[in-house]
Amino acid sequence: MKSESKLIIYTDGGSRGNPGPAALGIVIQDTSGKLIKEYGEALGVRTNNEAEYEAVIFALKKVKALFGKEKTKTMALDVRMDSELVMKQLTGQYKVEEEKLFPLFIKIWNLKMDFGSITFMYVPREKNKDADRMVNEALDRKKQGALI
Repeated sequence: MKSESKLIIYTDGGSRGNPGPAALGIVIQDTSGKLIKEYGEALGVRTNNEAEYEAVIFALKKVKALFGKEKTKTMALDVRMDSELVMKQLTGQYKVEEEKLFPLFIKIWNLKMDFGSITFMYVPREKNKDADRMVNEALDRKKQGALI
C-alpha cells in the first residue's frame, strides 16, 4: 500500500525524580520540517521510561484525531525519540522486561495497526530539543499550578 503522506513526530518523556512528576512532549511536522502541532502534558508520577512510552501513545492518538482514521491508514510516520531503550524495544531489538512497560508496549503495538507504516528511530537529545522543551514546559506549568 502506497503512503499518501508522511509525518515526522518527535516524542519525549521525562520524570523529575524517576519516579516522580512526569510529562510528555511531542512535535508533529511534515517532511519539510513545517510544524503542524506540538503538545506538552503532565502525566502525574511516572518513571522516565513510562513517560517515554506514554509520549509515543499520545502522539499516535493525536495524529489519528487530527487526520482521521481513513487518512491514517495510508500514512507513514517517522517517530523519533531520544530514548534508545524504548526505540529498541519498539523495534524488537530488546525485550520488554520491566513489567510496568508491558501494557504501554501493547497499546503502541495495537495503535500501529491504524497507520500505513511507522518507523521508530533514535535521535540524539540535541535533535529532540523541541519535544524536550514541551516536557519541561508541562512540568513547570504543573509545578506552578501546585504553588498557587
